[in-house]
Amino acid sequence: MNKRKERGWFILFTVPLIIIFATVVLVPFFMGIYYAFFQWDGIGANPRVFVGLDNFTNLIGDTRFVDSALLTVKFTFLSLVSVNVIGLGFALMVTSKLRTVNAARAMFFMPNLIGGLILGYIWQFIFSDAFRIMGQLTGFESIFFNWLINPDYALYALVFVFTWQMAGYMMIIYITGIQSISGEIKEAALIDGANAWQRLTKITMPLLMPAFTICLFLTLSFGFKIYDINLALTGGGPINSTELFAMHIYNEIFGYSRYGYGQAKAVVFFIIVAAVTLSQVYITKKREVQM
Repeated sequence: MNKRKERGWFILFTVPLIIIFATVVLVPFFMGIYYAFFQWDGIGANPRVFVGLDNFTNLIGDTRFVDSALLTVKFTFLSLVSVNVIGLGFALMVTSKLRTVNAARAMFFMPNLIGGLILGYIWQFIFSDAFRIMGQLTGFESIFFNWLINPDYALYALVFVFTWQMAGYMMIIYITGIQSISGEIKEAALIDGANAWQRLTKITMPLLMPAFTICLFLTLSFGFKIYDINLALTGGGPINSTELFAMHIYNEIFGYSRYGYGQAKAVVFFIIVAAVTLSQVYITKKREVQM
């Protein structure tokens, strides 16, 4: 009787979630794959023309698609390094013997609580007005200028804002990993005469591999899929120098009304993100096993 009750409660709580997940995620996903084989403008009253693999083969000669893919890879790589280096640095700082540890944790994590659209508009003001004023006051106008209107710097502005938002979030995961390291191991290293750098590289970093697995996965997936900050901060400009993958697909579908072609790009985008993130998880998980 107890098992039947447990099974009943299990079904009661899981089945609605499965239905919602299937409705919101699985059904649109497979419908998107289906539409990728058609030429269609997204309007239900207009006919859909089956074109087979033409939408996928046309991607090879699509220079905007290739440029957007390369920009996204560059942005994700830069963000992967900056977010995790700064996030780990924050974690090491707030797990040390600072008097203002709690205040520092709250301050570092707070940017993650701000929505991407709001964050983008805030930093748009900072880059356009605050940087200009700082450049005039300090004389460093070669550094403090509006990065958003310069095609050579706009992508780095995106990386900067994304790092400012995500570093505190990764800090929390790294803090959990650092606190899970046994104090006995640290004490043994101190007794053996290991200095701070040796303790960091020989003990802390290897034992943080589970945290690295999670943080690298999240940074990669968030970086590849970024849209809200991209929209609010640069809108893909100037001259499409920051039109990342998600925005490019959105513009293809809703801007140019090429629904089928845009869905083909979305399918390729999914395959790339899945391949990269799963490879990263496999490599870092393998490293955990070796440790």
